[in-house]
Amino acid sequence: MRNFLSHLPRKTLTVTIVGVATLVAATAAIAGNITATATVNGAGSLGLSHGATAAIGTVTIDGTDQSVAYTIPLSITDVRGNGAGWNATITSTSFSDGSGHSLATSASSVSAVAVACVAGGSCTNPTSAVAYALAVPAGATAPTAVKLFDAAANTGMGRFTVTPTINVGIPGNVYAGTYNSTVTVAVVSGP
Repeated sequence: MRNFLSHLPRKTLTVTIVGVATLVAATAAIAGNITATATVNGAGSLGLSHGATAAIGTVTIDGTDQSVAYTIPLSITDVRGNGAGWNATITSTSFSDGSGHSLATSASSVSAVAVACVAGGSCTNPTSAVAYALAVPAGATAPTAVKLFDAAANTGMGRFTVTPTINVGIPGNVYAGTYNSTVTVAVVSGP
């Protein structure tokens, strides 16, 4: 029995192989690389908002030293897109009743700070190096602020609620009255 291909001219066999090789090469050449580019601009701002008042509540003098706590929910937004980090600082005036009676300048301290990402957004949780309990500076005029909370570089990006809990010491021998303090919180760039 003769080989079927042996009676075909050699030229035809060569053309057939080249035709198959060309078909394979054409199939492989269909793929290609496409570069997609999206430009993301930072809004360029670091922001802070908060309520105007914080209610502490009522204390009844009974001769013992007492402590009451209040919170200040702060809304901190970092949409700069540069990962520079930020610092929240705090200072205050002394609690005063307006009649010449004041609580000690050391009456307030931050016992803890809770942080939560605002719903509906993505956040890079802040990494803070601030330790608590933290004394809140106070005076007749607010002294130099101290770091309340911070976001290390590459953290704290997005929108957050940062809520410090502030304890106020009320001595057992305090004068009765309504005591007020002005608390100043600021947010600045940098870890």
